[in-house]
Amino acid sequence: MKIIGIGKNYVNDQSEVKALKTGSQTVFLKAESTLVTGNKDIEFPKITNQLLYEVELVAKIGKQGKDIREKDAASYISEIGIGIDYTAKDVLNASRDSKGPWALAKGFDGASPVSDFKQISDFPDLNNINFDLIINGEQRQIGNTQFMIYNFAEIISYVSSFMTLEPGDLIFTGTPASGAGENVKGDHLQASIEGELLLDFKLV
Repeated sequence: MKIIGIGKNYVNDQSEVKALKTGSQTVFLKAESTLVTGNKDIEFPKITNQLLYEVELVAKIGKQGKDIREKDAASYISEIGIGIDYTAKDVLNASRDSKGPWALAKGFDGASPVSDFKQISDFPDLNNINFDLIINGEQRQIGNTQFMIYNFAEIISYVSSFMTLEPGDLIFTGTPASGAGENVKGDHLQASIEGELLLDFKLV
């Protein structure tokens, strides 16, 4: 099972999309051991003093595909959930200083908490899904998929041109352009899709 992340994929204003849609997407992989399910609390990682959160919709792949055409791509999604793509920013900065990869900064244990999933049939329009993140009772991020630079179909088609997608693979599809920030020990995170609370955990 692969966990695939898409970076820098949302805008605040749809008028920005055309200039940013170059055809080259920012794609990275996260270790399977980053995954946390069942709304389990997460131990604050010892490897960082700067833990950054990004709320993202997560697409689960339902069937194998390679070189998938955009017009067929939606049929490869079986379910959609919501998750947090965590980054150890201090680890990332140190890696960038030596022109290193993102792997350790994105791939530590607990870096990918994900909710239970909802069937794709629950989403009649993939280009109009609302989601949000509340931390300690305060709304921090609000998103809608109409503000994506690359939509679900474009992501799946692009990624599958490089690697075969398999049933159970998860794709973190990007975070809203505003509101991402830093978590501290004790924070309580709650993420919802269309007003339904699906992800609910604390950093302990």
